[in-house]
Amino acid sequence: MLAATALAACGSSDESSGPARLTWYINPDVGNADPTKGGQAQLAKECSDASGGKYTISVQLLPTSASDQRIQLLRRLAASESGMDLMSVDPAFVTEFAAAGYFAPVPTSMVDEFTADRVQSAIDASKYQGKLIAVPFWANTQLLWYKKSVAEKAGIDLGEPVTWDQLIAAARKTNTSIGVQSALYEGYSVWINALVAGAGGKIVENPDATYENIKLGLDSDAGREAAAIIAKVSSTGVGGPAMGTSQETQSLDLFTSPKGGFLVNWPYTYAAYTGDKSDVGAAIYPRTVEGKDSAPPFGGIEIAVGKYSKHVSLSYQAAACITDEQHQAAYMVASGNPASRKAAYDTDAVKKAFPGGIAALIRTSLDDAVPRPLSPYWGDISTALQQKFSPPGAVTEQTPAKAQQFILDVLKGKRLL
Repeated sequence: MLAATALAACGSSDESSGPARLTWYINPDVGNADPTKGGQAQLAKECSDASGGKYTISVQLLPTSASDQRIQLLRRLAASESGMDLMSVDPAFVTEFAAAGYFAPVPTSMVDEFTADRVQSAIDASKYQGKLIAVPFWANTQLLWYKKSVAEKAGIDLGEPVTWDQLIAAARKTNTSIGVQSALYEGYSVWINALVAGAGGKIVENPDATYENIKLGLDSDAGREAAAIIAKVSSTGVGGPAMGTSQETQSLDLFTSPKGGFLVNWPYTYAAYTGDKSDVGAAIYPRTVEGKDSAPPFGGIEIAVGKYSKHVSLSYQAAACITDEQHQAAYMVASGNPASRKAAYDTDAVKKAFPGGIAALIRTSLDDAVPRPLSPYWGDISTALQQKFSPPGAVTEQTPAKAQQFILDVLKGKRLL
């Protein structure tokens, strides 16, 4: 009760005069040197200025990890905090929050505006039970990044799709690394899901089902293919000496080092890379198995408005400003995070920020991107999945079956996370 009271006290007051004060909880713009400047903070300022005195937007920075972002947002939403006016929400958790009734409905009159010119993957991730429940902001997908000099030395043609086995062989031949995300956090679930989907499988077969009827697809050939790749990246040493604690930042640091050769990571990589950019290339995400298209991870951010916000209408007006075409392109250039609007990729500014065809590659990858299961139980499923696949060096062909049983037991209250 004390915690709930303290959280509620942070909420924005209902202004009787002057501009409404909106609070926007943002994830860090990791492509920026200072996450409190530029990026989303800059959009907040510009939209405040453009509101004609209707509102001002202040930003509150969420933790870097998506898992920690989920926990902080959940605590505030569960406390019915009135200051949750705008939230940058990872698409993996939109369904969970919507199922709990934590979001204010999107005004019917604004649905067309919020879906116009958006990539379909971002629209799908913003829906719950067929209705738009959040606003597509930016739409992320992972690429295979590589140093051109290393690829040439390895004799690998990354102009054509490659498998993880080919990538591992290239790293071993050149005594370089493959940056991956396999720490105990949401990013590891992103990798596991991409590997399973790339083998033609699904972690959750029926994401709309209730926990009593949920069916998992981990204990399958696809699950075992995924486990074999994780085990091989670890056992060969190409994942680096700290693979089990590697998140996005650490994997990028490994790629930037002299030992770095390859990396799977989000497009902000190019903006954040501090080495010789002329030696950096990008390709489509690696295939899990030969002959099957890869399943690039889908990520990004959706903007949601809290159910208990005192300024729901103004918050959605602010969301419209934040996600308009001009701001989408500007944000992509400033942060390195891809726009959900298709038109942004045709602007000269975006092409300059992502040269050499990288902008077009991101756009293509978004069409093929596969989201994590849009299940209201994904938070628990993901946490259980990470636990059973950790550390990556202990993953075996039995891991998928053990993880599947553990997840089912957790969902049915038989075991605790």
